[in-house]
Amino acid sequence: MFSSSKLESKMRVNFINIKLWYLITPLFLLLFILFYFIFISKGDNFNDAYINLQKDLFFYLNSVLSKYSSLQFNLTQLGDVLISFSLLSVFIFYTPKLWEALLTSAILSLIVSSTLKEIFSVPRPATIFNHDSFTIIGRVCSGYASLPSGHSIATFVVITVLLFAFMPKKKMNKIFLSFFMLLIGLVVAFSRVGVGAHFPLDVIIGSTIGYIIAIIGILINNKIKWLSWIENKKYYPIFIVLLTICAWVIITKIINTNLLIFYFSLVTLMITLYLLINSYVKKN
Repeated sequence: MFSSSKLESKMRVNFINIKLWYLITPLFLLLFILFYFIFISKGDNFNDAYINLQKDLFFYLNSVLSKYSSLQFNLTQLGDVLISFSLLSVFIFYTPKLWEALLTSAILSLIVSSTLKEIFSVPRPATIFNHDSFTIIGRVCSGYASLPSGHSIATFVVITVLLFAFMPKKKMNKIFLSFFMLLIGLVVAFSRVGVGAHFPLDVIIGSTIGYIIAIIGILINNKIKWLSWIENKKYYPIFIVLLTICAWVIITKIINTNLLIFYFSLVTLMITLYLLINSYVKKN
């Protein structure tokens, strides 16, 4: 069974070694940002202080990143769990422990993201700025759900889980992998600024929250084995049905918006479906 493979065993050890103090730095960063804006707003409108401080940076980053519109549009799709989870679907078969962490963190991120968006109710750039003043790629994201960036939360949930799952033993390798994964995460997260959907701080705060949620998700799974059934092949039909639905949705996306990243997700889903179906049929 793959649960006893070297990769799965390494993953379990890495997750067990994660400690609660890993949350201190990101929590301090979030508190610093929060108190800073409370201080500079001086009882005035929080949203005005939040937007005015970074609007120039938003326009600058948007103008630079949007020059690579196709790249930004593909990258920003990775913040959609349908796409990122589809790309990681093969791990259901090989390393289910990874998916235990992903699913727990995804549920937490949905709750946290929707709650914070409701609490802060910060308007998106397209809600307050003239659409001609910056570049919008894809659909227009409007309304009052800018803070935090849900795509950035989802991106860093995935990045953090992958980072700790495959964390090497050697110190230099740890530093290199951490830097590399952080860079990838930020590139994907800041694509939300590139497509005109979020402010820079929405992305930074969302990324930090995503890291925190992933750590908490892993710690929860270390204590409560509520998703250990994923390893059992008798539950493969559940995943087969869910992945088939995901494949259909992605095919619909390809028909409507022909992006390269969708094809990668679809191919990965097809491979995973083949592995799960083949394994389940052999078992029975």
